[in-house]
Amino acid sequence: MASYSLSLLLPHLIILLLLLIFPSFFNDITAQNRHTTIIHHHHHHRIPPKNNRLQQAYIALQAWKRVIYSDPFNLTSNWKGPSVCNYTGIYCTSYPNDTSIEVVAGIDLNHGDIAGFLPKELGLLTDLALLHLNSNRFCGILPQTLSNLTLLFELDLSNNRFVGPFPTVILSLPSLKFLDIRFNEFEGSLPPQLFNKNLDAIFVNNNRFTSVIPSNLGTSTASVVVFANNRLKGCLPPSIANFANSIEELLLINTSISGCLPPEVGFLYKLKVLDVSFNQIVGPIPYTIAGLAHLELLNLGHNMFSGIVPEGICVLPSLTNFTFSYNFICEEQGICGNLTSKGIMFDDRRNCLPRKPFQRSKKECDAAYKKTVNCSENACGNYVSYSDSITNTKHIPLSSTSPP
Repeated sequence: MASYSLSLLLPHLIILLLLLIFPSFFNDITAQNRHTTIIHHHHHHRIPPKNNRLQQAYIALQAWKRVIYSDPFNLTSNWKGPSVCNYTGIYCTSYPNDTSIEVVAGIDLNHGDIAGFLPKELGLLTDLALLHLNSNRFCGILPQTLSNLTLLFELDLSNNRFVGPFPTVILSLPSLKFLDIRFNEFEGSLPPQLFNKNLDAIFVNNNRFTSVIPSNLGTSTASVVVFANNRLKGCLPPSIANFANSIEELLLINTSISGCLPPEVGFLYKLKVLDVSFNQIVGPIPYTIAGLAHLELLNLGHNMFSGIVPEGICVLPSLTNFTFSYNFICEEQGICGNLTSKGIMFDDRRNCLPRKPFQRSKKECDAAYKKTVNCSENACGNYVSYSDSITNTKHIPLSSTSPP
């Protein structure tokens, strides 16, 4: 079954590209967990004479160490002297155009619980391809000098204490493919330019982003997009159809979106995970979802869907988990009424299903069906919100650690 992870991102493509950039980079880190392991193995190198790249790295790392005020695991305790390739969490490799020159190509301080901030001198690390800082206590804003990291391929700043608006310096990184800034305190709107970048993964969940989901969302090339636990509001735009050639996991949990779920979601033929739970989505479940042959997990729970559950969805060949609880569904077509017989995990509680246990009261259901929703005329649906505390948005916990 699909999970909320990067298992679907075809990591061998990432490795292949990095090998083209830094041929010996993965010789150092093959045995390490890509996102979650604290690194303890290092090669012992000396800075050769006239290696200006490692000299610049030395300046950058010493400036960084000076603004680290808590390091409970002493990961930076050996950040001393000019031999930066010996430092914990620092990876060196040969410069592609001159293999006699070593450069700092990767930094992995995941789960270090380090407190401090990112100094402007980090812009001197121009050979950096990977920067992994998951699960620390770094704070403040990102320095604009990070725009100098033109080879940066993966940026993981998740589970820290960064603040301010969306860090637009990220938009200037031409080689970036993997972006993870979840579990921080970023706020304001998401810039539409984010979805014009050639990214493979976008994790912006569990921040304070507001405004609406940009209408150009579908222009993204990402296979995984997670917006969960923000306050983006608005509707899921029909332009989502343009996402068809890439998107495999789309998580919009608790993002305050409303209106109808557009039928264009059924065009996302590669989709394996769709989770729009804990929102205010109204209207029928689009029958077009029945065309998503690769769909494994579908969560429509805690919304205001009404009408029927189309049987075509329930017979999807890959479906293993289907949740539509806490809505106003009145009928389950065919096999949808007994998904257990197909070995599918499902939850249909708190709907308006006759002869099913744990349903809403007749009074609730009658009141709901007096409110009309015309999705064909207005995808955002002119409707009156149902007065029901269970549809109110709330924080939905998601893992704060990096995907494996």
